Amino acid sequence: MTSAPTISDEDRVLWNLIAKTVKPLRPSTRVISDELPSMAELLGEAPKPAAPAPTPTVRKVPAPVMLDKPTHTKIAKGRLAIEARVDLHGLYQDQAYTLLLGFLRSAHARGARHVLVITGKGPGGDGVLRRSVPNWLMTAPFREVVSSFDHASRGHGGTGALYVRVKRRT
Repeated sequence: MTSAPTISDEDRVLWNLIAKTVKPLRPSTRVISDELPSMAELLGEAPKPAAPAPTPTVRKVPAPVMLDKPTHTKIAKGRLAIEARVDLHGLYQDQAYTLLLGFLRSAHARGARHVLVITGKGPGGDGVLRRSVPNWLMTAPFREVVSSFDHASRGHGGTGALYVRVKRRT
């Protein structure tokens, strides 16, 4: 039988430093020990001031806006084609999220401009996907490919579907 691996003092100090920065999901009665020496004491060095963290460069992508009224009317009346559609009925949120993001990225890559996303209305007209998908479309991964969206007309699913305008390829 093999014995449990031993943990060095350095690893124990590092673990305690990290453990102090974590906020538990549930309250706990566990106490993190402050008895161990600091890393500087272990190494016999004077503590060095921490260097400021570099600020990451973030490419700002504008959030999608509501689809303009003339475009909405043209799609609803069939004068502007829906180039692709995806049906998210019966999927769990994580499955729907992954499928929708992949679908929209694919539509963007193909140069499609207007797509239909069917969420369904859910029980009592208050389905999880019906509420979640518009919020997802406002998040960073979707902002890369979505320029605007709005609820579909009744003929295309009403509040259980969305018209989505996909950004042009650059």
